[in-house]
Amino acid sequence: MNVEILPLDKNSAEAFIKLPYFIYKDDTEFIPHIEQDIKDIFNSETNKYLRNGSCERWIAKKGDIVVGRIAAAIKQGEVQGRIGFFECVDDKTIAKQLFSAAEQWLAAQGAKTAEAPVNFGGRDSFWGLMVGGFCRPSYRENYNPVYYQSLIEYAGYSAEFRQITSEITPATFNFERFSKLASRVLGNAEYEFKHLSFDKIDQFAEDFVYIYNKAWEKHEFFEPVNKKDILKEMKSMKPIAQPQFNWFAYANGEPAGFYLNVLDINQVFKKVNGKLNLIGKLKFLLGKHKIDRIRGIVFGVIPNHQNKGLETGMIMKLYEEVVKIKTIKSSELSWIGDFNPKMQSLFNSLGAVTTKEHLTFKKLL
Repeated sequence: MNVEILPLDKNSAEAFIKLPYFIYKDDTEFIPHIEQDIKDIFNSETNKYLRNGSCERWIAKKGDIVVGRIAAAIKQGEVQGRIGFFECVDDKTIAKQLFSAAEQWLAAQGAKTAEAPVNFGGRDSFWGLMVGGFCRPSYRENYNPVYYQSLIEYAGYSAEFRQITSEITPATFNFERFSKLASRVLGNAEYEFKHLSFDKIDQFAEDFVYIYNKAWEKHEFFEPVNKKDILKEMKSMKPIAQPQFNWFAYANGEPAGFYLNVLDINQVFKKVNGKLNLIGKLKFLLGKHKIDRIRGIVFGVIPNHQNKGLETGMIMKLYEEVVKIKTIKSSELSWIGDFNPKMQSLFNSLGAVTTKEHLTFKKLL
């Protein structure tokens, strides 16, 4: 039976959302993404990437059965397109047809290359193909069958960079070494460490923007953030970001660094089956107190204060809070690309153990 690759329309939009339930029906590790999160990706009102860009989606149908999906997006003025939200049965021909549809559309928009499978937005969510670990997917983390790598490579893609996710526990944390390193800043009046306070969220959002834009301005794919968007995101984090697990560092009163963590809410979301409706929210509220892992989402220090101990100072502050409350058993550190060996070395020295690996692929169009 022939397979049709069809652009998404209003009649097939729900099929795009529901396909993962079919693909992963026998996978006990699978945790459905919150369906509204996926819908928001394709809405320019909720996804700033699309405010100056465009996207298209396709499904693959074999008779009446949807057997694959894919999406492509590109921002105005860019020559590198993005392909993501790929799901497919174990069939290289179908996968290649899906990628071809996305590539042809991107080329028509002026794209010269394509990255896959990636998010249409920040790298902190839905980024990369899981190639190692295949367990306990975190919130908004890409998770996929092992065979996806062969499908993507068959479509002509090559690995661009590797992403390492690590985990640390109070027992494996290299306390003796880091307490000594942190002592030089924790006892220095020039430096101050504050945990996040939602009563002063406006000021913390302003500090975040200042630190982020200075810390990342020289990175290849840097895009400045603004206070309006960050304030909205930080307010939305309130149910899952306990203040004592989120730290800001200041040097002589100037915002200099941050280390933000959220609860591993997928421990609860496994039970809501992708739907954060009233019942899903009740399940979350009832199960929230059982969460025993946090997840780092962003860690940064502005260049002129790097290597002065602020990194270790924030890590020690977090460690002290984790030990104090005793409910958190481990912390998953935000992923580090193999293009950032310095940060990977820091995580290794902490006593962190690699738990997952993702690859970002690229292809010339």
